[in-house]
Amino acid sequence: MHRTRLAVAMLAMLLAVAASHAQSGYGGIANTAQKAMKNFDIADKNHDGLLTREEAEKVPFIKAHFDQIDTTHRGAVSKQDVRDYIGSLQRPAPASTTH
Repeated sequence: MHRTRLAVAMLAMLLAVAASHAQSGYGGIANTAQKAMKNFDIADKNHDGLLTREEAEKVPFIKAHFDQIDTTHRGAVSKQDVRDYIGSLQRPAPASTTH
């Protein structure tokens, strides 16, 4: 009985820690991404599915990371470009090897 209570207490503690990490870590990125996607369509003045640097001025996240999002250097970004960039933020950096 004592072991069961201990196991339940440990599980509850682990869940609480995981929830706090989700809110402070990737949760923040997810919230920012959601806002950026919502504002993307509003900022897309000519409704071509792309934001130019000028149009991106209305979307703080995209404005701040425009050059990193625009990997093809075409001067405009699509929603998929933004999704790809956000995905790259959520993936851990590859481990470097030194030999």
